[in-house]
Amino acid sequence: MKRIILVTMLIVGMVGLVFGAGSAESAKPTDAGVTEVSFWTFQDLHLAFYEKMAKLWNEQNPDRQIKFVGEVLPYEDMHTKLLVSLQAGTGAPDIVDIEIAKYPNFLKGNIQLAPLNDVIDPVRDKFVTARLDIYSKDGKNYGLPFHVGASVIYYNMEILKAAGVDPYKIKTWDDYMVAAKQVKAKTGKPMTTLEVTEHWSFWPLVAQQGSDFLDKDGNVILDNATNVKTLQYLKDLMNSGAAIAAPGGFHHAEEYYGFMNDGGAASVWMPMWYMNRFTDYMPDLKGKILILPMPSWTVGGSRSAGMGGTGTSVTLQARDQKLAKDFLMFAKGSREGNLLIWTDLGFDPPRWDVWDDPIMKQPNKFTEYYLNDDIFGMLLDIKDEIQGVNIKEKLPAVIDRLKSTVMIQVLQQQIKTPAQALKEAADLTR
Repeated sequence: MKRIILVTMLIVGMVGLVFGAGSAESAKPTDAGVTEVSFWTFQDLHLAFYEKMAKLWNEQNPDRQIKFVGEVLPYEDMHTKLLVSLQAGTGAPDIVDIEIAKYPNFLKGNIQLAPLNDVIDPVRDKFVTARLDIYSKDGKNYGLPFHVGASVIYYNMEILKAAGVDPYKIKTWDDYMVAAKQVKAKTGKPMTTLEVTEHWSFWPLVAQQGSDFLDKDGNVILDNATNVKTLQYLKDLMNSGAAIAAPGGFHHAEEYYGFMNDGGAASVWMPMWYMNRFTDYMPDLKGKILILPMPSWTVGGSRSAGMGGTGTSVTLQARDQKLAKDFLMFAKGSREGNLLIWTDLGFDPPRWDVWDDPIMKQPNKFTEYYLNDDIFGMLLDIKDEIQGVNIKEKLPAVIDRLKSTVMIQVLQQQIKTPAQALKEAADLTR
């Protein structure tokens, strides 16, 4: 009996040590004076930015050293894994990138993200407020943005010159249609590519007209007249031969990068944050791409819309929430971080007070790659025309329907009209 009691006591003691060690590890630095900060993202370029900011943090904070451990996961896998980890109360990283279309999923019920108001408030007046609001609920800010996300058009001037098209004369989308047909007729190449498994070819054109997928109260308005007209325009572009489905289905596919790098199409519209996709994945187009505002739908109408985004958040499971929040604010909320957001990533920084900083006009890999004399000056020219979008609870479901059925059925398979496909998707998500 004594032996049984002794063995039992030993087992209980060992279990206590294991669980005790686990608790201590989550609460204490990993090494003397160094605290591990784990991070998940779905984008390699984001990871590289944070790794650089972690080095700068350690240089400037000798008494608050961090061991930054980042991981890049596939887009869908990461968001699913994060949701499960937060619901389970274990397994989540300290800091995480959450893409804008997925963000509403993490603001439901008992929110497992840490409010960031305490670190944002000291410089709140320096931010573009609308970009903070996207990742907020009930007055609490849960995520920091990477950019304003102004939508623009990237023109391949080598193709346009061969077609005799001057992009500066393309003022409206009607002008664009005429130019697109000329490019096709003169060069045999499409003017543009349209996403059929994503929504970036559609949403900016909708938003710049003051429309959206949801209204300000979160109601689904996907099938309104403006949206139907806009999708019909894309269908007309496709049917004229002036546009084709993006190789790989969307503008982040490897097949697409290869196609465009070989001079496959004359233009593509995407947000400003797409700049680094060209520099990093389409190197042969260096010195050929000109960035201009999107055409407007009417003369004098808006020429852009704020698209996409990544809200970086601190989870409630963070080893040291205060340290995680301070580092996140240093990376994405400081002047230094916002300047690097431009020079390293090519994003339009969410802090407006850096927009006129001399660094914004200095040569970097983006100014060397693109034909623009003043990329940021072009952005400043349209900053008051950048229309916003509504990020509400039903957005993920609406986006999923667009990606899985609407764009494919209307643009690729052409088995449904824009009105039919949008109404069906709207009815299923209302």
